[in-house]
Amino acid sequence: MKIRNLFDPKRYPGYIEFLILSLRKLHKDSRSSFSQAGEDLLIRFAFRFLNITDSAYLDIGAHHPTHLSNTFNFYQNGSRGVCIEPNPALAKLFKKIRPRDTVLGVAVGTVKGETTLHIVSDNALSTISSVQAEYFSGTSKHVVAKEIRVSTRTVMDIISEYFPTTPPDLVSLDIEGMDLEVLKSFDFTRCRPPVFCVETLTYDETKAVHKIPEIIEYMTSRGYFIFADTYLNTIFVDKQRWDAR
Repeated sequence: MKIRNLFDPKRYPGYIEFLILSLRKLHKDSRSSFSQAGEDLLIRFAFRFLNITDSAYLDIGAHHPTHLSNTFNFYQNGSRGVCIEPNPALAKLFKKIRPRDTVLGVAVGTVKGETTLHIVSDNALSTISSVQAEYFSGTSKHVVAKEIRVSTRTVMDIISEYFPTTPPDLVSLDIEGMDLEVLKSFDFTRCRPPVFCVETLTYDETKAVHKIPEIIEYMTSRGYFIFADTYLNTIFVDKQRWDAR
């Protein structure tokens, strides 16, 4: 048999059309991720297992409406949610590009009140953590370009107002050094989102970066398991919800 006969459309009717459609779908899927390392596609995969089709999300530390976003993929497919971004310029951009979402220009902390937002030269690294701010004021190639006062709200206060009856299907959490504190402020007896995507890698411009085991240990102690890990972020799924699927 000649090799070329394997792809002879007369011998395999519809094969070429099927191949072309498959390649187009593969190309489309490969371009549909807006996350840093494909986290949104992994979350979509988890949703498929959990039979979640019309998802709602809570994006804490949303940063940018499309760039490095864990939720824009879902927004494009008709979902909506609450995006929290304390940087006024970026919050304004969210309202312009993602009008279906609710955008809160506040920081998430452990208490309600006010705090200082340290806006870093790379906006993705802006933080309310004084420890992180000191790093950027020291050896980092990035610098704290501006400091502003912003309001703070607790995560349970936000969930009570915007998800009063059903928890968000996804919580994306990336707040530069404050992730564990905010996770510990969750009341998992009242609110159990099926999926979390949490940054679990320290930021360091040297080779000293490391995973943050305390976050992984805390989430597993609350009944979540690691569904996927991209080294930068860890995707956790509620084991109870998984077992009941």
